[in-house]
Amino acid sequence: MATNHLLEIKQYGQSIWMDNLTRDIIQSGELQDLVENQGISGITSNPAIFEKAIAGNVIYDADIEAGVRAGLPIQKIYESLVFADIRNACDILRPVYEASYRLDGYVSIEVPPTIAHDTEATIAEARRYFQEIGRENLMIKIPGTEPGLPAVEQVISEGMNVNITLLFSVESYINTAWAYIRGLEKRVAEGKDISRIASVASFFLSRIDSNVDGKIDAKLKKGVDDIAVEAKLLAVKGKVAIANAKVAYQEYKKIIESDASGGLCQRWQALVAKGATVQRLLWASTSTKDPNYRDVMYIEELIGRDTVNTVPPATIKACADHCNVGDRLETDVDKAYTLIENLKDPDINIDLDAVMDELLVEGIDKFIQPFQSLMNSLEEKIKVLSPV
Repeated sequence: MATNHLLEIKQYGQSIWMDNLTRDIIQSGELQDLVENQGISGITSNPAIFEKAIAGNVIYDADIEAGVRAGLPIQKIYESLVFADIRNACDILRPVYEASYRLDGYVSIEVPPTIAHDTEATIAEARRYFQEIGRENLMIKIPGTEPGLPAVEQVISEGMNVNITLLFSVESYINTAWAYIRGLEKRVAEGKDISRIASVASFFLSRIDSNVDGKIDAKLKKGVDDIAVEAKLLAVKGKVAIANAKVAYQEYKKIIESDASGGLCQRWQALVAKGATVQRLLWASTSTKDPNYRDVMYIEELIGRDTVNTVPPATIKACADHCNVGDRLETDVDKAYTLIENLKDPDINIDLDAVMDELLVEGIDKFIQPFQSLMNSLEEKIKVLSPV
C-alpha cells in the first residue's frame, strides 16, 4: 500500500485541515474516510466553496423546495442548506475534537462577507451562527479587517471559537494575536472559563506570490539591462509568501514564550495559567497557482509546531502522494528576513505593505462575488422549483 505522507505531518506538531465542504462528501462517506483514515482533522469553508457546492447541484433541491414551501426568504434558504452541512461535518469531526482535547476537530463557517467592515453586524451574526448551528466544535470565521478585530475580541470574550481569516501581513497577524488575548482577558475579568475556547489565525500564502510575481514579471517584460538586477528580481520570485509566513511564526513565538521582559509574553503566560490554548497560525491559500512551482511547496516548507495547514482536495491528494515531510518552518529564518528586506532594494522596489493592503481588499471581494453569485443561483432555482 502506498504511503500517505499526510499522516507523517502530525508528528511535527502540525494539523491538516481540508479547505472544502460539500453535501456530496458528507453523504457519500468520503468525509468520514478522510477524517478516520487520511489524516484530516478539521474543515474550513467560505462563500466560494459553498457557491461551487450548491450551484447546479441537485442534491440540495429537496431542501430548497422545502424552504420555498415554508415561504422562507433566499437568505434563510441559503442558511438552511449551509447550516445543515456544517452541523453534519461538526458531528463527523466530533470524535477528533474530543480525542485531541479540543485542539482539532473544528469546522469553520464565515459570517457574510458583505459585513466585513461592520463590527456590530459581524458580532451579531457570529452570535446567531454559533447559537443556531449549535455545535461546540464550530469556528466562526471573521475577516481580519480593522473593523473585524474588535468583533474578534468581543466574540472570543463571549466564549466562541474564532478563525480570523484573510491575514496577509505580519502586522495583521500581530494585531490578531492581540485581539485574541484581549478577548480572553476580558472573559477572565468576568470570572468565566477560557479553557474551552480555540482560535486560529489564517495567514494566506499563494495569493502573495501571485501578486508579487506579477509585479516582477512586469518589470522583466519591460526589459532589464543589468544581469545583476535581473538576478535580484528572479531571486525573490515564488519565495515571498513562505518567507513572510516564517517571519510571522517568529512573532508567534515571541507572544507565547515566557521571558523576563514582561509585556505581551507575561500577559499570555497569565492566560495560560487560567487554561488558555494558543491561537495557532493556519496556513491558507495553499494551492500553488504557478505550474512552474512544486505543487506542495506551501505544505512542505511550512511544517512546524502549533500550526495548521488548510488544504484543498487536489493538494491533499498531491501531498499524500509525494510530500517530502520535514520540520522546516524554522529553517533559513535569517534568509526569510533578508528576502523581505530585499524587496525595498531600489532594483526590486516592491512595496510589500501596499501589496498586503491590495490583497485584503481583493480577498474580501473574492468572497463577496461568489456569495452574491450563489444568492442569484438560488433565486433562479427557487423560481424553477416554486409551485406554479
